[in-house]
Amino acid sequence: MLTGIFYHASFSRSSYLTLGNRLRDFPKAFELLKGKKVKIFESPEVSIELLKRVHNEKMIEAVFEDYLCTTALRSAGGVVKATELVFNGELRNAFCYIGAGGHHAGKDYFWGYCCFNDVALALENLFEKFRKRRVAIIDTDAHHGDGTREIVKEYEVLHFCICDRDYESRDGLKVDRSYFLNEYFNYVNEFVERCENFSPELIFWYFGHDTHVGEYADIGMSIEDYLRIAKKLKNCAKKICREKLVTVLGGGSLPDIARDATIAIIKELSE
Repeated sequence: MLTGIFYHASFSRSSYLTLGNRLRDFPKAFELLKGKKVKIFESPEVSIELLKRVHNEKMIEAVFEDYLCTTALRSAGGVVKATELVFNGELRNAFCYIGAGGHHAGKDYFWGYCCFNDVALALENLFEKFRKRRVAIIDTDAHHGDGTREIVKEYEVLHFCICDRDYESRDGLKVDRSYFLNEYFNYVNEFVERCENFSPELIFWYFGHDTHVGEYADIGMSIEDYLRIAKKLKNCAKKICREKLVTVLGGGSLPDIARDATIAIIKELSE
C-alpha cells in the first residue's frame, strides 16, 4: 500500500500563506522521496456542489473574489480526494499540501490565511458518499481551529486542538488543550487514548509547522518532535482504523522547515 501525496504546482506559486515562498522547493523536493512507497497526485478542484453543503453562498462568493484565495479550490479538493482514497483502502494514508489553509474557515466566514474548510469538506464528502462521519481530528497548528469546531460541533466527531486555550465539552468530543499548561506530548497521548475509546473510522491530522523554533508562532517545536507525533498517530491509526490517517498541511512560513518537516513526515508515513 502506498502513501498518497496531494500537491499542485500553484501551491508553490500563489500560496495564500506566503505568496508562493513557503513551498518554493517543490516539486523538486519530492526527489528526496526516491525509493519510498509513495504516489504523487495532482490535487483536483473541489466541487461547487460540495462547497454549498458546508459553506453558504455569500461566503463562497467572497472567497472567489479574494485574490489571495486563488488556490482554494485545489487546496480543499486535494484533501477531499485524499480522504476518499484512504477511506476506500486505495491508499495506506496520505499527506496533503495546500496553498490556502482551512481550519479558520467556518460556515459563513474565513480568515487567518484560510479560505475553504478542507477537513470539513472531506468529512461532508464521506457522509454524502459512504454515510460515515465518525472521525477524529487532531489539530497541532499553533492556533485554534475555530472554523472546523463550528462546523463539526453538532457531529459525532472527536475534535482535539492543541493550541492556546483549555476547554472540554460535556460529551468529551470537543477538546482544546493549551500548550502553555502541560508537556506537549501528554496531550498527543491523551488524544490517542480518546481515540481508543471513540473508535473513529478515520483520523485527520491538521499539521502546522508554525510551532517550530523560529517560526511566527514559535513554541519551541522541532522536526524531531513532529516525527514523534507522526509515529504516535500512525500507530494509533494502525491499531484503531486500519491505518486510515490523512495529514493536512496547516500554518507555517519558512521554506526550509516546510521542506524538511513535510518530507520527514511523509517518509515516516510510508514506512
